Amino acid sequence: MNCLSHLHYGARIPRLCLVAALLATTACTSIGPGTGRVVNAGKAQDSAIQGIQIVNLDERSLVEMPRATTPDFATGLGYSDAVGETVGSGDVLNVTIWEAPPAVLFGASASSGMSVQTSGATTLPEFLVGPSGRISVPFAGLVQAAGRTLPQIEQDIIARLRGKAHLPQVAVRLIRNLSANVSVVGEVANSTRMPLTPKGETILDAIAAAGGTKQQSDKMTIQVSRGGQVYSMPFAAVINDPRQNVVLKTGDVVTALFRPYSFTMLGAAGQNQEVPFEATGLSLAQAMGRVGGLAEGRADPKGVFVFRWEEPAAVVNRSASVSPRSDGRIPVIYRVDMRDPATYFAMQNFTIHDRDVLYVSTNPVAEFQRVIGLIASTALPIVAIDNAITR
Repeated sequence: MNCLSHLHYGARIPRLCLVAALLATTACTSIGPGTGRVVNAGKAQDSAIQGIQIVNLDERSLVEMPRATTPDFATGLGYSDAVGETVGSGDVLNVTIWEAPPAVLFGASASSGMSVQTSGATTLPEFLVGPSGRISVPFAGLVQAAGRTLPQIEQDIIARLRGKAHLPQVAVRLIRNLSANVSVVGEVANSTRMPLTPKGETILDAIAAAGGTKQQSDKMTIQVSRGGQVYSMPFAAVINDPRQNVVLKTGDVVTALFRPYSFTMLGAAGQNQEVPFEATGLSLAQAMGRVGGLAEGRADPKGVFVFRWEEPAAVVNRSASVSPRSDGRIPVIYRVDMRDPATYFAMQNFTIHDRDVLYVSTNPVAEFQRVIGLIASTALPIVAIDNAITR
């Protein structure tokens, strides 16, 4: 073998090594785990991925799943009476008393040197309901006001004046309501304290009193705190369903929260991105439509997955190897086979949750074709050059 042949032979070895390295590299260039890898995650011995519940999403599994409890003000908060007439500490009252003639305690006038008792209205000075909840009415004594309605206070004063005044009649008015209020805070134009009246102010009244929300209604969540419990619901749902526009109670705190929901799309889909959606909800079918569906020629239609952290109560037929993590939730992967026409009905009824991750695995055939194409476009020119040199 001459020197040139030795040179050609020596030069061919690095080129062949380059081709081998290319084959090894392209064999590992998948954009994510394959369908089989994800499906077997629940059975894997790898401590990093074991203990994951796999659920095949179809009509049967949807029936078995516990129905998600949609936040509902009408159920959680219930019906409330208007509280504007119920007196509380800090309120200011006006008391007016009438006597039938001849008046004995209130109202007297002189005529022709004779004292003539006439009937008339006597308005007493304003009463501030103190911490004790009582007011001091002349000739009636201390009258309990806090926790009572105005008619109840009137009847109590009348009963105390009987035998002292002649056929007394009493009218009590609430001048300043400083106890029956609700607070409106959060993403509103102006945080405020809204007084409650006999009209019966509702959630929408409270939002309107605060100047409305700063963000679009479909991106807002309304939260009502009452009695140590917190209830929340999408603002758009309160607007669209009159039943959810409940009457508020004293001490309620209405909070408008800007909470844009979103899911993340990864893998062989039309777009890889974080996708915001409305607080009123989004189905899996709608979610796939918003990202352009499956990537043509690359996606594995039987490898569409939804990764979610679920509450234990939402996971039926849970595997013995699957247990809640430190936060009390369970990792669940929902698998969708889009080759099955019936799956598209299930996708319409499967609700996407905030922070869900949607993943579409790559079709193995498409991956193989991509590798072959990469080899053909890279290795063949190297071989051609090598052949030219060896001639």
